[in-house]
Amino acid sequence: MDESKWTDIDFVRAQISFGASYPITKTLTERAALEFAEKHGLDLVTIIPSYIHGPFVCPRLPGSVRTSMAMIFGYKDLYSMLIKAPMVHVEDVASAHIFLLEYPKAKGRYICSAVEITMDKMVEFLSSRYPEYQLPTVDCLKEIKGAKYSTLSSKKLLDTGFKYKHGLEDMFDDAIQCCKEKGFL
Repeated sequence: MDESKWTDIDFVRAQISFGASYPITKTLTERAALEFAEKHGLDLVTIIPSYIHGPFVCPRLPGSVRTSMAMIFGYKDLYSMLIKAPMVHVEDVASAHIFLLEYPKAKGRYICSAVEITMDKMVEFLSSRYPEYQLPTVDCLKEIKGAKYSTLSSKKLLDTGFKYKHGLEDMFDDAIQCCKEKGFL
């Protein structure tokens, strides 16, 4: 999946019973903004982040952090969202906005996704890095069914010279620390 692809709203409506309004609204809003900009001769750049992970300022647990940390929290109902999980650190998303604002050739849509990890690799990573948490076993996860997502490509963003500063370790270290500070862990 790249910037030429759009979320299939009819598919989302058919597949997701709870929470479908979020991706549908984001898609329709982005399309409307780009059409408005084109119609009125405005330069508009949009950034499409994957699961935004890391620290957060809001008082509640953000949906993307809740999903990314489902194995740590034991939210089994979200495991299917992690079959292949694309993620980006919140600071990299902010940096991409600033970078593209200052990049003179910026145009159109940009996917912002630094890491993509499968559910099996995630449980291995989490188990080795955070042994203090009770995580599901790889065997337990074999029963999990869910959509097979295509790989996201940040090639357009990377071709501008943008560089991600945070990897999976920072994303989880920062999110876990933030969750501890806010009383979620």
